[in-house]
Amino acid sequence: MKLPDLTELALRNLRESLLRNSLTTIGISVGVASLVAMLSLGIGLQQLASRRLMKSGLFDTVVVTSRRDLRNFNRDEERNGPAPGESRVLDEATRTEIEHLPNVLEAYPDIRFITELRYDDKPHLTMISALPSSAKSNDAFDSMPGSFFSSDTAPEVILQKTFAEELLGKRLARGVDETNVAQIAAPLLGKELTMRYAQREASTTSPPAASSTSPQDHDSSLNEQSVAESAYSVVSRELKLKIVGVADLDPESMRGPTRARVFLPLKLAESLHVMQPTDLRELSRPVSDQPVYSSISVRVKNPGQVQPVEDAIKKMGFNTFSILDASRSIQQFFKVLDVFLGIFGSLALAVAFIGIVNTLVMAILERRREIGIMKAIGASDGDVRKLFFAEAGAMGILGGVVGVALGWAIGQIINLGTNVYLKSQSFPPEHFWAVPWWLVGFAILFSFLVSLAAGLYPAGRAARLDPVQALRYE
Repeated sequence: MKLPDLTELALRNLRESLLRNSLTTIGISVGVASLVAMLSLGIGLQQLASRRLMKSGLFDTVVVTSRRDLRNFNRDEERNGPAPGESRVLDEATRTEIEHLPNVLEAYPDIRFITELRYDDKPHLTMISALPSSAKSNDAFDSMPGSFFSSDTAPEVILQKTFAEELLGKRLARGVDETNVAQIAAPLLGKELTMRYAQREASTTSPPAASSTSPQDHDSSLNEQSVAESAYSVVSRELKLKIVGVADLDPESMRGPTRARVFLPLKLAESLHVMQPTDLRELSRPVSDQPVYSSISVRVKNPGQVQPVEDAIKKMGFNTFSILDASRSIQQFFKVLDVFLGIFGSLALAVAFIGIVNTLVMAILERRREIGIMKAIGASDGDVRKLFFAEAGAMGILGGVVGVALGWAIGQIINLGTNVYLKSQSFPPEHFWAVPWWLVGFAILFSFLVSLAAGLYPAGRAARLDPVQALRYE
């Protein structure tokens, strides 16, 4: 039997039992819709988490620390790299070298310090951190009251919401809504803070001349000379800073107890030469204009290049950490979630599988004489089997197409309803439902294959009918 004849005959048979076949097709559609809806939810949640991590500036970032910092040293690094005392220093020259590695967008130092800020002649002690201009894309600064820094060297600050509340003090209790960051920011934007900080300056004192020629005195003289060469002075400074923004979300939510509450432009912070903990650890090194950093943040071009960049930096003798190291368990969680959502979504399709078998078995009983006539005029068992497969496949494809459309519509309605609820709770809207093209193709193909599997038994039973007995059937 030719394919056009087979298709025409299958469609005619489906139209003759339109109600029953339509109900079976609807059952397939509901099954496919539940499968698409469940998998779309899992994919959407995974994409939402990825977007959040990307906008946080962490997903494509590698944090580099020196092995000299024993807080970040472990046994694996002790076996695979140089000892802490022999490891390289994380200075400006190293930062430039890392920045020129393949697939690296930028490498900037982590400058943070605890200092005093004065507002309305009242002191406030807090942690301050420096931000590069690329941090403007961080989701913590989306819809922020005020603005981001006007330039990398502008004497401006962005406050975290909790520190802004601290600055307001008693005025916060006189009617300012703590949940409304715009109300908190209004009396602070444009005001000035005075920052007091300790600036590190190289000492110009010369070592005393050695008068003794004994070996012991000679060694002592060398030690004194070394200390003198590495000496420096600490000078107290003040700087006026303008408040330009108040962030509701915490841009350093992943840093734990070392989170800052006030943020400066990076180039401004570098020009201040603020005393850092690394300055105390590197007293044995000669004083130079090259600063030493506790850590460096390295941004790569895309998350897929994080691992090669990490490997290259480790070969240089430094420790690395990225959110990719911690996100492997998250990726595993989403894979398990997708499997379970797919299983539960397929349960309705299993019911549709039974419906197809029932529909085609009933069709055999109703069309025994027709099958007998087909065989009597020369149709083979294979032709009869193909006819029932064609009917099952047609219901599967039609049910798959309708089911995908229904699943997409269900997802959009739920997404819309959820965003209405989020808006009522003063949260920004989110898109957590995604139907990629590969899922559309997979759902239709899966529905088609399930329908063919459901037609195996009815098609085989129809092909095995004896034409003589079929013609006698009343």
